[in-house]
Amino acid sequence: MEEFYSLQGEGFHTGKAAYFVRIGGCDVGCHWCDIKESWDASVFPPVNVDETVENALKHKARSVVVTGGEPLMYNLEYFCRQFRKNGFLIFLETSGSHELSGFFDWICLSPKKNSPPLDSIYPSADELKIIIEQENDFQWAEDHAKMVNNDCYIFLQPEWSKSKQMMPVIVEYIQNHPQWQISLQSHKYMRIP
Repeated sequence: MEEFYSLQGEGFHTGKAAYFVRIGGCDVGCHWCDIKESWDASVFPPVNVDETVENALKHKARSVVVTGGEPLMYNLEYFCRQFRKNGFLIFLETSGSHELSGFFDWICLSPKKNSPPLDSIYPSADELKIIIEQENDFQWAEDHAKMVNNDCYIFLQPEWSKSKQMMPVIVEYIQNHPQWQISLQSHKYMRIP
C-alpha cells in the first residue's frame, strides 16, 4: 500500500527510526482502524520487493516495520530474506489471525476481538499490544497476556478516539497491575506518519 521512512510511534520500539512497509489487504476489519483504506488489497497493485529494499537502503536506519492491513495474509518469506540479506532488522505488526510466514527480529502481536489470533503465534510474540476502547477490554487483555511467554512485553494502548476518556482508566489499571506498560500513538502527537 505504501512505504515511508519515519519513527516508530507505538510499543517497545517507540521513537526509533525505521522504514515502514504497509501491506494492503485486511480481513480483520476493526471499526476503529485508522487505516481503513488498507483493507481492500485489490486497490493496490503488487510492488516489487527488491525495489522496496532499494528504497529502504536510501535511509540510514537498518530496521523495517512490516505492517498493514494484515501482513500475514501473504507469504513473507522472500520479503524477509531480501531485507535480511541487506542487513535489516525486521519488525512485524500483526493481529495474529493468519499463520506466521517469514522470520522476524521482533513480533508485535495486537489481537483483535472480531478475528482472534491463532494459538500458534503467541509463543513467538515479543510484544503484546492490546487496544483499550472500553473498560471490559482489560479482561480481554488479561486473557491474552496469559497466552504469551514470560519474556513478552505487555502493553495497553488507548484507542485514539477514546484516549482522553480512557487514559485515566488505563493509568489507574497499570498502577494496580504493574506488569503492564502503556503504549501511546506518539506519532499522532508528533504529527508524523
